[in-house]
Amino acid sequence: MEIYWYLIPQDGPYPWAEKGRRAIDFDYLAQIARAVDHLGYTGALLATGGGEHDAWVLGSSLIPLTKRMKFIIAVHPGIVAPLMLAQKAATFDQFSDGRLILNMVTGENRQMPPYGIELEHDERYALTDEYWGIWRRLMSGEVVDFEGKYLKLRGAQLKLPALQKPYPKLFFGGSSDPALTVAARHADTYLTWGEPPPLAAEKIQRVRERARALGRNVKFGIRLNLIVRETREEAWDAAQWLLDRMDDAAVAGAQARNRASDSVGQKRMSEIVGGRKPARARDLEIYPDLWAGFGLVRNGPGTAIVGDPETVATRILEYRDIGFDTFIVSGQPLLEETYRVADLLLPLLPFERDCRPSEKLQIGPYFNAARG
Repeated sequence: MEIYWYLIPQDGPYPWAEKGRRAIDFDYLAQIARAVDHLGYTGALLATGGGEHDAWVLGSSLIPLTKRMKFIIAVHPGIVAPLMLAQKAATFDQFSDGRLILNMVTGENRQMPPYGIELEHDERYALTDEYWGIWRRLMSGEVVDFEGKYLKLRGAQLKLPALQKPYPKLFFGGSSDPALTVAARHADTYLTWGEPPPLAAEKIQRVRERARALGRNVKFGIRLNLIVRETREEAWDAAQWLLDRMDDAAVAGAQARNRASDSVGQKRMSEIVGGRKPARARDLEIYPDLWAGFGLVRNGPGTAIVGDPETVATRILEYRDIGFDTFIVSGQPLLEETYRVADLLLPLLPFERDCRPSEKLQIGPYFNAARG
C-alpha cells in the first residue's frame, strides 16, 4: 500500500472562503513537503491549476529539501511539446534520484482554453492518446517521426536518459469511455476520485478488462479526503464545523462551475454529492463513513472518510480489498493534518513508514472549535 499526501497552492482551515484561506508561499509549501518526507508518506501529488504555482518549478525546488518523498507532478498534454516534457521528466528524475511520477491530466472545457487548447471532450482524449504515446517512445530512447491529427514532429530524440526505466510511472484519471481507453493504453496506475466502493469497483473493473485486452496490467489509486479524530463523535463534529462554514455563495459558485464542466468524472461526483447544503453533516453520509460535504464547495474529489482511526482504517482497507493499492489523501489544513493522519491513522494500515518518530502536533484554535 502506498499513501501519498497532497500539495496545492490553496490551503487553510476552510479555503473556499477568504476568511478561512491562508497566504501560500514557498516557505509554507516547503513545510508541508518536509512533513510529508519526515512522517514517511510515500510522497505527494503536486496539483496543477490555471495561473497558480507551477508544479515543475515547485517540485524541483523541493528536491534538495526532501530525502524520501516521491513527487507526482500533474501535467496537461499539449501545453508543451512531448520532447520538452521528456527533457523535463528525465532531468527531474535524475536530479531527484528517481523520485518522479507523472499524473496525466487531460483537463476539461474550462481549464484548457486559457492555455490555447480549444478541443471538445473526446478530441482532448484523442490528443492525450497521441501525446503520451509519443512521450513513452521518446523516454524509451526512440528517434520519433510522427504525423497525427494533433501532433507532428520529425527526428525527435531524448538524449538524456531518465533514471527510472523505461520511464517514470504514469498516473491517469478519467471516467468517460475515451478516458478509460487512454488509461488502458498508457497508465501504470489508474486514479479515480472517492466514489463509494461499489461504484469505484465497477469503474476499475472496466479499466482492468481493457488493459488486459491490450496485454497490460494496470494498478489502481484513489483520491480521498480524510477527517480522522480520536473518536467518531469528534470526527463528525469536525465535519459539521466545516459544513457550517460553507456559506451559500461558496456552494452556489462551486455548483455552477461543476454544472458547466464537461468532465464525466465531475458529473459522476456531482450526482453523488447532490447540490444542496443540509443543516446536518450526517445527512451527507452517502455510504458508511463516507461524507460528500467537500463536493459542495469544490470540484474534483468531493468525498471524505470520517471517523476515529479504526473506522477510517477499516474503510480504507475496504477500498484496498476491491483493488486499490495507491491512496492520495489529504485533510484541511494540509500542514496540520499531515501530522494528525500520521499519528492516528498510518500505524493501523499495512504501510511501511520510512521515517523518524513523529512529533506530536499542537492543535490550533480552529481545531478546538471543530472538536466542539
